[in-house]
Amino acid sequence: MSSHQSLVSPVNVGGLELNNRIVMAPMTRNQSPDNIPTDANVEYYRKRAAGGVGLIITEGTCPGHIAASGYPDVPYFYGEERLAGWKRVVDAVHAEGGKIAPQLWHVGGMRKRGIPPEGDVDGYAPSGMNVPGKVNRHTMTASDIDDVIGAFATAARDAKELGFDAVEIHGAHGYLIDQFFWEGTNQRDDQYGGSVANRSRFAIDIVNACRAEVGADFPIILRWSQWKQQDYTARLAPTPEELAAFLEPLVDAGVSMFHCSQRRFWEPEFEGSDLNLAGWVKKLTGAPTITVGSVSLDTEFIPKPGEVGFSSAKPASLDQLMTMLERGDFDLVAVGRALIANPNWAQIVASGDMNGLVPFEKPMLASLD
Repeated sequence: MSSHQSLVSPVNVGGLELNNRIVMAPMTRNQSPDNIPTDANVEYYRKRAAGGVGLIITEGTCPGHIAASGYPDVPYFYGEERLAGWKRVVDAVHAEGGKIAPQLWHVGGMRKRGIPPEGDVDGYAPSGMNVPGKVNRHTMTASDIDDVIGAFATAARDAKELGFDAVEIHGAHGYLIDQFFWEGTNQRDDQYGGSVANRSRFAIDIVNACRAEVGADFPIILRWSQWKQQDYTARLAPTPEELAAFLEPLVDAGVSMFHCSQRRFWEPEFEGSDLNLAGWVKKLTGAPTITVGSVSLDTEFIPKPGEVGFSSAKPASLDQLMTMLERGDFDLVAVGRALIANPNWAQIVASGDMNGLVPFEKPMLASLD
């Protein structure tokens, strides 16, 4: 029997019946010309489902707002042809016995003018800042906020109608929702700024609106992080008490599960405990959690400041991950680059023969295989 049995056994969690606890992490691929999922996108996700992944969370896909995207060739989640492309993805994953959720993503102030197809549309941000103290983006009006909330809700409704099994809202990594969370980029003086409760209101309103569209039982996952791409040392909640106060209103709004993004899953979140971020979130809320962060690889995706970028990441032991999983720290485990290198990662892990894994090489990002 595989030493990874608890990872690869079936589980019912957060309203999802899954073949195992392995999640494909959302990874931007920039491989959807005209922002439409293609045959290659369909096959990319199908192969991971066929390889044994329990739940696939898609790359970030943009709801119907003019400034949602900040990168070329990302798939959109509105428009008849684009949604038809996503339907083909859903059907292919289901045919292989997998489950799938789209990650709904608005980049906010990280958008720069000139990104096609929207061209000169500026990035939208709570206070016109993509980084603290530098006002160089469009400051969102009350009407803008309502428009974005509505776009997320429509996308959640469409996801359910297309047959997706859940939906993930991207509230991490310094993108729009996180720009509202973070005091560094949210200097508003209305109901969406100031206190932690006010800065969380935008996310809460989005979750509430999505929940109203999809009903009480459809799983809504929220991805969030302490760190930001603008500041790896940023922390929304420096203490467990502050973390609890931050999370509880989101649970009350209808979040089914938290996807807790760390750059390195094994790092403790607070002094005096070896629980990671997902472990603390589960402890404080009782809600199911997904852990993520350089799982099965010996090098993280984003080098530390001053470090030289890497071209390869070798397979790493899962022993510490299994210890944390088996004591109940978190419920699901998201795997990223290792699944780009090894579409059948889940099957290899289930077999116990980790020698079958190949390293992740940076050129692998250039194509969908």
